[in-house]
Amino acid sequence: MTEKLALVTGASRGLGFAFAEALAPEYHVVAVGRTVGGLEDLDDRIKAKGGQATLAPMDITNVDAMAQLCRSVFDRWGKVDVWIHTAVHGAPLTPASFIDQKDWTKSVANNVTAVGQLIPYLTPLLGSEGQAVFFDDPRGGEKFFGSYGATKAAQIALASSWQKETQATGPKVSILTPNGMPTGTRARFFPGEDRETLANPHDEAKRLLAELRL
Repeated sequence: MTEKLALVTGASRGLGFAFAEALAPEYHVVAVGRTVGGLEDLDDRIKAKGGQATLAPMDITNVDAMAQLCRSVFDRWGKVDVWIHTAVHGAPLTPASFIDQKDWTKSVANNVTAVGQLIPYLTPLLGSEGQAVFFDDPRGGEKFFGSYGATKAAQIALASSWQKETQATGPKVSILTPNGMPTGTRARFFPGEDRETLANPHDEAKRLLAELRL
C-alpha cells in the first residue's frame, strides 16, 4: 500500500483530536480513543476535508486490544508512517501523602505501562522511516502534581531513551512541548484559569506539525 498512515492515540479530544484532523487528508488516520462521541465527531470533520479515518474506540491500557489493533494495522497497511501519542491520565491534584491509590494505579497504567507496551508493538510498524511523537508537560516535582508529574516524567524518560537508541537506525522519535491549551485535563488542574489566554489546540497542532515537517 502507498497510502500514508497516521496512528493517533488519544484522538477523541484535545491535541490528539486536533492532530488527527490536521493530518487528514494527506494521511489515513487510525484514531484511538475512549470517547466514542469524540471519535465520531472527528470522523465527520476528517470526511469533510476529503480524508478517511478508521475509528478504534478502545483503552490503551488494554494490552490485548492494542496488540490486536497493531496486528490489524499490519494486515491492512503493513506499516505506520507516524504515531502521535497524546493519550494521558491526569489524576486529581493532591499532596503526595494523600495520593489515592486508584488514581496512582491508573496514572501508572495510562502514562507509563501502556507506552512501554506500545513502543515494542509499534517499532516494527514504524520501521526505519517512520516517526513517533510524544508531548512533554514538565510537571514532575511540582507540588500537588505527584501522580501526574511523576508518571508523565517517566513516560518522557522512556521516550527519550528510545529517541537516543534509534538515532542511527530509525524510527525518528520526537518530543515536543505544547503551549498551554484549554483541554479538559488542564481545566481540572487549573479550574480558575482564564481559558481565553490559552492556545487553541488546532493552532498548536499546525504549529507543531510545522516543526515535525511531516
